[in-house]
Amino acid sequence: MTAGHFLFIPGVLLLGVVLGWILGSRAARDAYAAELRRREERAAKNAAR
Repeated sequence: MTAGHFLFIPGVLLLGVVLGWILGSRAARDAYAAELRRREERAAKNAAR
C-alpha cells in the first residue's frame, strides 16, 4: 500500500459522506413537503363535506 492510499481512501469516503448528506437532506425535505401537501388536500376535502 502506497502513501497515496492514506489520502485517497479517506478523501473518497469523505466525499461519499458529503454527497450522501446533501442528497439525503434533499430527499427528506421533498418527502416532508409532499406529506404537508397531502395533509392540506385531506383537510380541504373534509372541510368541503
